[in-house]
Amino acid sequence: MDNDNESLATLDPTGRLYNEDLAPAKERKWGSYSFFAVWMSAIHNIGTYTFVAGLFVMGLTGWQVLAAILIGTGILFVCMNWAGKMGQRTGVPFPVLARISFGIWGANIPALVRAVIAICWYGIQTYLASMAVVVLLLRIDPGLQHWQDQSFLGLSLLGWACFLLLWVLQLLVITRGMEAVRRFQDWAGPIVWAVMLGMALWLFAMAGWNIPMGLSIHPLSGPEAFRGVFTGAFLLVATYATMLLNYCDFTRFAKSGRSVVRGNFWGIPVNFAAFAAISITMTVGTVVVFGKAITDPALILAKVPNTFVLVVGALMFIVATIGVNVVLNFVSPAYDLANVWPKKITFRRGGIISAVLALLVMPWNLYSNPVVVNYFLGGLGAFLGPLFGILAADYFLIRRGIVNIKDLYRSDETGEYFYTKGINPKAIAVFVPTAAITAIMALVPALQIVAAFAWPIGVVISAIAYFILMRGAVKRGHPQGGLELEPQLAE
Repeated sequence: MDNDNESLATLDPTGRLYNEDLAPAKERKWGSYSFFAVWMSAIHNIGTYTFVAGLFVMGLTGWQVLAAILIGTGILFVCMNWAGKMGQRTGVPFPVLARISFGIWGANIPALVRAVIAICWYGIQTYLASMAVVVLLLRIDPGLQHWQDQSFLGLSLLGWACFLLLWVLQLLVITRGMEAVRRFQDWAGPIVWAVMLGMALWLFAMAGWNIPMGLSIHPLSGPEAFRGVFTGAFLLVATYATMLLNYCDFTRFAKSGRSVVRGNFWGIPVNFAAFAAISITMTVGTVVVFGKAITDPALILAKVPNTFVLVVGALMFIVATIGVNVVLNFVSPAYDLANVWPKKITFRRGGIISAVLALLVMPWNLYSNPVVVNYFLGGLGAFLGPLFGILAADYFLIRRGIVNIKDLYRSDETGEYFYTKGINPKAIAVFVPTAAITAIMALVPALQIVAAFAWPIGVVISAIAYFILMRGAVKRGHPQGGLELEPQLAE
């Protein structure tokens, strides 16, 4: 593989398309447990609990919430296997894979959309985790309230200290490369189970070992419940649409295609369903014990009278937040920014730039501004469906999995993915209107009833439109502009 990567470098003498981090993966050490651990890191967090609890607050019973989760994870499992195959077979990260359909320069469009979303949410998640540290420190030493009462740029001095602490800890993980990410997630995800199971048992005992899963705080009629189940299912898929787009950043290191599928199976439908079952049981339990649904597990933890248990639990939730942040919001922009200027920006430098930008946007102000979160980030998030639809249609329907790896790094006009001045105008012609449709569906209040379905509609419409425009434009099995480089498979 070393010689292959050296030959790829010669196709881009300017350094505008190639560096070692963007080249096909040399080492493939990630097995089934690694991908299972990716999903534990992505799922075992406060956000997932809040999502599951939110479906219950919406009016669904515990059993109906589980039905929504099972449907959603089933769809997510299938889609992640597709996305994973693209990375495992080619060995390249998302922004390089995007060159197939958008062109060698046009690929920066989906890459930067994904990067902006990830950087903003990285900062927001770091801020939320730092607030848990603030609460923890104030519980241990109330005298620190003095630092909490003084602020700078909209954040208390204690908040700044906690935010910077987590900011540095996450930076230490990501700047050591993808192997450090793998080793961190291998143990970060599982430890949350100990806290969740402990809190669930505590609530069970407080409820007299009787938690009715058929309970609903706002009973829905049959049609409303049916719509609520499928709304919840597609909201779940849309929540992980960012991960779906760049899952190849992880699967490019897979030992085999089977390891990806096995890791996905245990990590998505099985693990997610189990975590959701615990989450909804705890939510129903809070209604029985406290008389109201508590949608934040940190607030449940705060009710535990034992300070030692509170400290241990809070620390585990903090580790879990770091895990989900690294997996969902840090790896992608590191690659995406490296793709913009490969000659100067490596994966490590891309990660550092992402972290600095996440600090400069002052995420506490972003999070407190509904306009920014709902319209700016929500609007960008609506673009992810059309982007995935175009990529999937090109790889699976147009090219049938045959990719000219060498031409992904060819910077001259003879390359297959040069298209028109490095941009595929047909991909842009599909993306712009379909992204506008999904953004309108997601953001216009009058269309709120269909907002949850913006992602699948965007995928389907963009995939069909792209297939129609590109059909016949590519000769399957006969890549132009150079000899195809066979993917490194280990089935």
